[in-house]
Amino acid sequence: MKKRAIVAKPTHRTAAADASRVPGPLEHATFVTGATSPAQLPSEGAREIAFAGRSNAGKSSAINALARQHRLAFASRTPGRTREVNFFRLRSGGLVADLPGYGYAAVPEALKRSWQEFLWSYVTTRSALIGLVLIVDARHGPRSLDFDLLDAFMPSARPVLVLATKIDKLNVAEGRDAVARIGAGLRERFGHIGERVSVVGFSATTKRGLAEADAILRSWLE
Repeated sequence: MKKRAIVAKPTHRTAAADASRVPGPLEHATFVTGATSPAQLPSEGAREIAFAGRSNAGKSSAINALARQHRLAFASRTPGRTREVNFFRLRSGGLVADLPGYGYAAVPEALKRSWQEFLWSYVTTRSALIGLVLIVDARHGPRSLDFDLLDAFMPSARPVLVLATKIDKLNVAEGRDAVARIGAGLRERFGHIGERVSVVGFSATTKRGLAEADAILRSWLE
């Protein structure tokens, strides 16, 4: 007796299933403005979440992945040359502030200092800022300038999310160890306030950590 081949029927998401999916908090974000000085910052009122990190840590890719867009945030062709704080409007009415990357050695010292003073001023004095997302390369962890930024921000009692990016460059065990090591280092440096820091292994390529980061950012905005 000839056996009949069993062919799996294709599955399709129904309209109801699509409608039931909760969009990510950064999904459908739109560009608002860029600021190169405090005078150009948007008027305060809406809740703001800042994204910061060293040049080449993967900040633009992380923002694009969270926004489910390909070219919302742009990385400069020359790392470290972006001078603006770029603001994106969220569906909730809140704002995302994409801060200039820091720590790139090829930038002239005077210019680097000027950008970093603007960045430090923003994260320490901006009253609308409700949380900080720090982008670090999972393979290296936070560097000295990352810690300088956290030293300035942590005493404010606002939450921090560390996205350990490029986690796909590590195997499962290495990625798990990298996330644990980053978390332990932050708790050691900041003591009990280090407990306010969430560390998520993240990959803009494989979307690992995307749902976890969504949940944390959504809780801040709510």
